[in-house]
Amino acid sequence: MSRKKRPEFPGADASAEVAAMIRVDHAGEYGAVRIYEGQLAVLGGRSSAAAAAVRHMAEQEKRHLEAFDSLVVGRRVRPTALEPVWRIAGFALGAASALLGEKAAMACTAAVEDVIDKHYASQIARLGDTDPELRKTIEEFRAEEISHRDTAIAHDAEGAPGYRLLSESIKAGCRLAIALSEKI
Repeated sequence: MSRKKRPEFPGADASAEVAAMIRVDHAGEYGAVRIYEGQLAVLGGRSSAAAAAVRHMAEQEKRHLEAFDSLVVGRRVRPTALEPVWRIAGFALGAASALLGEKAAMACTAAVEDVIDKHYASQIARLGDTDPELRKTIEEFRAEEISHRDTAIAHDAEGAPGYRLLSESIKAGCRLAIALSEKI
């Protein structure tokens, strides 16, 4: 039994490809908001530079989610059915990383944003000139996600205990979440 290959840009069914992009990006921004909410549940009362950075990044992620909320509605894209899973998993990841300390919270951010940088870069390349509005949105958000990763590194993410294991585990989880949210 052969599997039907998903169309690539440019293709006959570009609207399905764009819908999948919007769905997964909406899910990702929702997950990011929940990660930061989990981190702030632990770190929010602190006056440290790391806690202030988390608050700033959380505000940007809320703006990203609002933009994708509008795209989901405006383009009539079915959101992921996994939203209840991402609600719990995102918050749990954020809270757990923050409970390990500010460096671990920053390691979480660096890992997530590294995967999102590559994910958004791939989408930008696949879109080409087929959807300038969506491409511009993704390019803008990608720049902010790169800034989040750089901020996390500047706040000693790599100094977290077990950084490599923590980072690679989170990256693997993010890649799995992307693959699932595109389809489900």
